Amino acid sequence: MSNTRMPTQKRSIEKRNKIVEKGFELMCEQGYFSTNTTEIAKYANVSTGIIYQYFNDKKEIFIEGVKNYSNNIMFPMLGILETTKIDFKNLNSLLENMIDSFIKSHTISKKAHEELMAMSHLDNDVAKIFKDSELESTDKIVSILNNNGIVEDNLEEKIHIIIGMVDNLCHDIVYHNHENIDYNAMKNIVINEIIHLLK
Repeated sequence: MSNTRMPTQKRSIEKRNKIVEKGFELMCEQGYFSTNTTEIAKYANVSTGIIYQYFNDKKEIFIEGVKNYSNNIMFPMLGILETTKIDFKNLNSLLENMIDSFIKSHTISKKAHEELMAMSHLDNDVAKIFKDSELESTDKIVSILNNNGIVEDNLEEKIHIIIGMVDNLCHDIVYHNHENIDYNAMKNIVINEIIHLLK
């Protein structure tokens, strides 16, 4: 039985959040399997005992970090969608802004992304977070488009394909960056394909 607790006081919540932030940062920097809770405590400037007040083990810290990371990657892109009136006249510039936002959020967390991709292949819980996040993002985008009068057959499936295209484009730009590829041209191709799918 776990003796961990979910804090309710502001100071305790901040301490728990700091452990997640610093622990996740350290595990992404050093590698999940090369990091222990003693190192996390030192890096977060807390005692090891404090860590075990809030978490059973380093995996729980990592899982919380993965959830935060996933939200931080998707929120900027979804925020642009939620605050813009969508129609086919502004769709090109809207998509460009969303893709640029997605690229930027990937660039900021490049090291974390590399460790997360490795862990998503090794740990079912990490893989599930990404899968659930992708499905949740699909549902949110479909809802936003419906609210803006864009109602298409198989819209959920189309959005799922679109998320995959944008994700692959961002990964290629941020992580592969092939010298012989014109990424502006590639981005325009992706945008045109998205508009074609939605019309």
